[in-house]
Amino acid sequence: MLGMMFTDKECRELDYMLRKELDEMLLDLGDRRMEGPVKEAIFKRYKTIFRMYARIAAPRELSRYASGLRNQRS
Repeated sequence: MLGMMFTDKECRELDYMLRKELDEMLLDLGDRRMEGPVKEAIFKRYKTIFRMYARIAAPRELSRYASGLRNQRS
């Protein structure tokens, strides 16, 4: 376990970066041209980033990306 301390501004920036990354991966996962190992790799990364985001996000914000886990499972 690694602990880190962030200022409010740093937390907002981290929140923004994680949301943008999750949005980008949801777009990639929704692309029908993506298949097999590539899609699986993106999904594994999505789960990791989602868990990171879950530590700092409000439940209301988190639900938007949790549905991506259910809907995008290959």
